[in-house]
Amino acid sequence: MESKLRCILDCFSDCSGCNKHKDSQSIIENNHCAQQHSLKDKRSPAMPPQGVRLHIQDHHVIVDNGIVQVTLSKPGGIVTGIRYDGIDNLLEIRNKETNRGYWDLHWNEPGGKGIFDVIYGTSFTVIVENEEQVELSFLRTWDPSLEGKYIPLNIDKRFVLLRGSSGFYSYAIYEKLKEWPGFSIGETRFTFKLRKDKFQYMAVTDNRQRKMPLPDDRLTGRCQPLAYPEAVLLINPVDPELTGEVDDKYQYSCENKDLRVHGWISFDPPVGFWQITPSDEFRSGGPLKQNLTSHVGPTTLAMFHSTHYAGKYMMLELQPGEPWKMVFGPVFIYFNSATKGDDPLWLWEDAKIQMMNEVQSWPYSFPASEDFQKAEQRGNVSGRLLVQDRYISNDRIVGSGAFVGLAPPGNAGSWQTECKNYQFWTRADENGFFSIDNVRTGEYNLYAWVPGFIGDYRYEAVITISSGCNIEMGNLIYEPPRDGPTLWEIGIPDRSAAEFYIPDPDPKYINRLFVNHPDKFRQYGLWDRYTDLYPDEDLVYTVGFSDYSKDWFFAQLVRKIGENTYQGTTWQIKFKLENVDQSGTYRLRVAIASATLSELQVRVNDPTTNRPLFTTGLIGRDNAIARHGIHGLYMLYSVDIPGARFVEGENTIFFKQPRCNGPFQGIMYDYIRLEGPPAFCST
Repeated sequence: MESKLRCILDCFSDCSGCNKHKDSQSIIENNHCAQQHSLKDKRSPAMPPQGVRLHIQDHHVIVDNGIVQVTLSKPGGIVTGIRYDGIDNLLEIRNKETNRGYWDLHWNEPGGKGIFDVIYGTSFTVIVENEEQVELSFLRTWDPSLEGKYIPLNIDKRFVLLRGSSGFYSYAIYEKLKEWPGFSIGETRFTFKLRKDKFQYMAVTDNRQRKMPLPDDRLTGRCQPLAYPEAVLLINPVDPELTGEVDDKYQYSCENKDLRVHGWISFDPPVGFWQITPSDEFRSGGPLKQNLTSHVGPTTLAMFHSTHYAGKYMMLELQPGEPWKMVFGPVFIYFNSATKGDDPLWLWEDAKIQMMNEVQSWPYSFPASEDFQKAEQRGNVSGRLLVQDRYISNDRIVGSGAFVGLAPPGNAGSWQTECKNYQFWTRADENGFFSIDNVRTGEYNLYAWVPGFIGDYRYEAVITISSGCNIEMGNLIYEPPRDGPTLWEIGIPDRSAAEFYIPDPDPKYINRLFVNHPDKFRQYGLWDRYTDLYPDEDLVYTVGFSDYSKDWFFAQLVRKIGENTYQGTTWQIKFKLENVDQSGTYRLRVAIASATLSELQVRVNDPTTNRPLFTTGLIGRDNAIARHGIHGLYMLYSVDIPGARFVEGENTIFFKQPRCNGPFQGIMYDYIRLEGPPAFCST
């Protein structure tokens, strides 16, 4: 148990390190045994666990295994009650039954307005009923008479309770038939509203957990609205200690790869409520896609698909004549408790252990639906990724830490916006070896990207996964974009702007959690700090003298020049060339970590030319600046610069971002590199 906990703590430190638990290793060594034994073990009680029991009433269904009791509406399939450890209902009893635990989606017809839809079943079926397991189905079917009223999908919501389990599972099968009309889905998720009188401490990662404001604190008179509805300044909160803080749910977003467990702790009695997602295969956008987690409510979300940090490019669009079926989940809703007097924060440590148990059990063997493939129906792919960049090394470089995945066939990097089908990702080891296990049958491309190198890899041939297959790919060679030697570079090619200068927030708008925190970029209002630091002149970066961690602002933003009035900005990169190949072609590589309704214009040595040497045109709808992200969708541009544009001595490249209709327009750069002509050398 101790070694497993150490492994989990290391894993969670990847989500930005650990402030709160910086001494966790010594805590584990000194206190783990005593604390762990004091947690009430709900999965392995001393007596044999009670079998699962099902009680069907006129308007409700109750499943009970002696540890947890779950009540669902019939036939709607809304979770109306969760009884656990002496608490009659963990969900908000002040809410209507329909606003406690539910699957929902946001959709629209082609050209139509968005519709929010809480998914109510219209028929109820017992799928499995025995002492080991109860599985229930709440099905909503569609037919043409419902066009314009409900999304053209059959949606089968499933709920599973196992013997001895301190929680329950849920998954859903969404299906569109070929002959049904088209539509778009912007978001779908599983939502829980917890009791605000119990659950007031939230945990998302080791270093993102805190006592949270109450929902009452967001009401008129207790808060001041800020730049958008999700953000408020607490001016008269119920707990005076929170006065002066900003609350914004986007400050707690997380990348899919790190989003395995999050939830809430009640201190009296000490009880935890946790949402565990054991696999990313059914979540859109790949491992770097950012999603909401938990936030003031208290609310906990299991996000399956959203357009957050990507915009319209992540809309799940289905056309007339296009059939589609997908299984979302199962996810696990886990509950734990401790003895009074023990540290309730150990419930978080226990939840991480349970998360690892769920991950190791994937794919589950118990779901009854044939649409959920079991382990024996799946296949495996393995190999080794190497990098060939002759300007760095004559030898092939191991793809250490590479992200390697299988996703539907497409162009290199298309996995970023893939949302109609499954994806399967892993990290290569320090020698570049990778193994992607338990892949659903079907056709895929193999994709990869390597931290430290620009661009995307795609294996050209389509890979067909069949049941029980073990495909050995051998050595795969990625040749990242490169045409000449590096003359200079700014940043680190890691698809993030985190290495650049991130300012302190305006002291009037802080979240104290992120003071002296590695995720400093999550503070509110950093977009206004550019104007504070550069009120008249824009950023100038001098190669060889400037330090990108101090002198390159994390985003090229607009300058505020009046009330709701902004102007575009032009950044300068100054550098010297001792020798210039006038007949050669230089290449500027610009890797963008995020863009929001912006444009990058590139000029060389003359900022006044009407026509830029290069322009991206209007790009990006990530909205990562407003939503406290440090990246969105990755883009890579290559700009050819004729040698005749340069001079021996001082040169300047101008980056102009002219779009300026609002405060959140701008570009986050990942990495910039100037390459000389092939075989060319210059200082």
